[in-house]
Amino acid sequence: MDSPARRNETYFAFIEAANLLQALMEEQTKRDGGISYLQFVLLARLAGAPDGRMRMTDLADSTVHSRSGLSYQGRLLEDAGLIERVPSTDDERSVTAVITETGHATLERVLPGHVEVVEQGMFSVLDDSQLDALSDGLTAVRDRLRTLVPSAAQRRKKRA
Repeated sequence: MDSPARRNETYFAFIEAANLLQALMEEQTKRDGGISYLQFVLLARLAGAPDGRMRMTDLADSTVHSRSGLSYQGRLLEDAGLIERVPSTDDERSVTAVITETGHATLERVLPGHVEVVEQGMFSVLDDSQLDALSDGLTAVRDRLRTLVPSAAQRRKKRA
């Protein structure tokens, strides 16, 4: 039954579940790697990118993070030796983030605990049909939101 009350209940359950899961992941990434959950996500994105590198603007878009916030996180990661920031070979105005060997090692140290937190906090309580429905629903929502949320470059142009 589709009703405003059911939609409201679903929305707030989603928000609370996401916040609770993120709190568990934040604790785990700090404990296992000395990094924040956002820093873990950034390292994971870089590790999955071709040659372990990505333009900072693209990294901001892929994590739905502001360019200024990403610059700050990039500086912290660079100071820790987990990434390097180098001029882009494609665009002289852009900066490219590159994951280092230390970054890879940190990611490898954090990843098993991360997988365990996600398994225990999320997937262990879902049966196959619930997982299918959740996957389909969240994919549709993510795809829709990607069309509504401006990219980092679009946000920058809007401010100029």
